[in-house]
Amino acid sequence: MESKPNILLIEDNLIDQLVTKKLLKKVLDIDQVFVANNGLEGLQWIIKNKKICHSLIILLDIQMPIMNGFEFLDIFQTLNEEIKKEIQIYVVSSTLDQDEIKQINENEYVRDFLNKPFPIDELRKYVQSNYLL
Repeated sequence: MESKPNILLIEDNLIDQLVTKKLLKKVLDIDQVFVANNGLEGLQWIIKNKKICHSLIILLDIQMPIMNGFEFLDIFQTLNEEIKKEIQIYVVSSTLDQDEIKQINENEYVRDFLNKPFPIDELRKYVQSNYLL
């Protein structure tokens, strides 16, 4: 088992950012959550912080300005394999569009699709089974 994971929240909604950060702190005792406001900022963060991408969990929204979650995933697949193998991506979205949900579930880099509001208990099960909390 590894120590606590690093969390990168890629989400444009400020309220969702605040709520998610508070839930992660309270339920999973995660002190630091890195935030990117869109997919482009998320990719830039990953490239800039390669050294702390080990044990990285990305919580990815789909509907965002500048670069949405699908565009992020398209570019993510082109990153170095060493970086990608250390990252777990969870899509957190309120989409009801069945085509989008199918596209999310078929993406090889997405571990799971989580419906908003943020389902902290689902994420807690994964984190507790893989990390020391």
